[in-house]
Amino acid sequence: MKNIRKTTFGALFLAFMLSTAGFEAHSQSPYPLTDEEQAIVDSHVQITRQEYIFKWCHLALENREIYGIPASITLAQAILESGYGNSTLSLITNNHFNIKCKSDWTGPTRIWSDDNPDDCFRVYESIEASYADHGAYLNSRPWYDPLFAYELTDYKSWAKGLKEAGYATCPVYDTSLIRIIEETHIYLLDLEDGLQKYRDYVASSLGITAPFEIKDATTTSVEEGTTTMTTAGEAETTHDHMAKAYADNGIDPNLYRVTINSHYGYSVYFTNGTHYVVAKSGDTYASIAKLFEVSETTLRRYNDVDADTPLHKGDLVYIERKSARWQGSDLLHKVSEGETLHMLSQIYGIRLNQLSKMNRIRPTDPLKVGQTIRLR
Repeated sequence: MKNIRKTTFGALFLAFMLSTAGFEAHSQSPYPLTDEEQAIVDSHVQITRQEYIFKWCHLALENREIYGIPASITLAQAILESGYGNSTLSLITNNHFNIKCKSDWTGPTRIWSDDNPDDCFRVYESIEASYADHGAYLNSRPWYDPLFAYELTDYKSWAKGLKEAGYATCPVYDTSLIRIIEETHIYLLDLEDGLQKYRDYVASSLGITAPFEIKDATTTSVEEGTTTMTTAGEAETTHDHMAKAYADNGIDPNLYRVTINSHYGYSVYFTNGTHYVVAKSGDTYASIAKLFEVSETTLRRYNDVDADTPLHKGDLVYIERKSARWQGSDLLHKVSEGETLHMLSQIYGIRLNQLSKMNRIRPTDPLKVGQTIRLR
């Protein structure tokens, strides 16, 4: 926790956190610990549920942005599965979601008694890696696809969907997640300005006014070569307008968001929280990748194109990963002649697989004129 300025506040906060103590994770019968594992367990200072939330909520919010998974769901699963970071298994593996090995896992493993006496669990180098893998895990399994059609604030449907999809064998898994979310009020994190709302809730619970200094989330700097692109203040003014681009008709620059800066002769634009440029005649993904110091493979992944897709003059080229949801006020887009789902993903700065999941259609499915496409 940061910026706790008064001893009285620290004492009150400690009392509040201690009042929430108690483990959600079920007990397990571990295989014998190694000396190194035992040392990790012995040196661990147990934390409370509230401490856990404050320590790791930024990772849940990152997964919300990258994969479109509610931060409240991510945190509730971590709290439930890891005993808010205090369970022996989570301590020795950094696995806060009890994700088992599966056939595609190539990293370290740990045998542990769970549903079976010799279940295989993934081992991570850090807790951050565990959170990142959890997001990728849900995003890559087709049986979880229906969940991404739910609103980010619909934590009850997400919880029930996880249970129905078989994430855990516990018969009350969904109700346990919902209970944690509602007891801790972490559903606030999925609202607009959610982190501030959640911190305000904690401050109110303690009878303290504004105990935290909140950094403006719209202020970021991205270093690209010798050019610094600053988005401070501009993100708020650009969310209410939509950039339009059509492969056959070129681009109307007047419909773009604010130009952030210039980089090697390219105007760098900012839309839906992501930076992009407009391809010039003769450009390739390889040439733009070189200018912005990323690999061609990464740049193509940012733009949801395969290795054989050519680049044309006027195409939008995102130079960082697109968002999982549209951040503007519009909820739906009505399809016009010639539009494809990939085109819309570029227009709105939304990842193609997320747009596909939200609308329960395949990325290559043809769109009909007048069809409505959900954006968030």
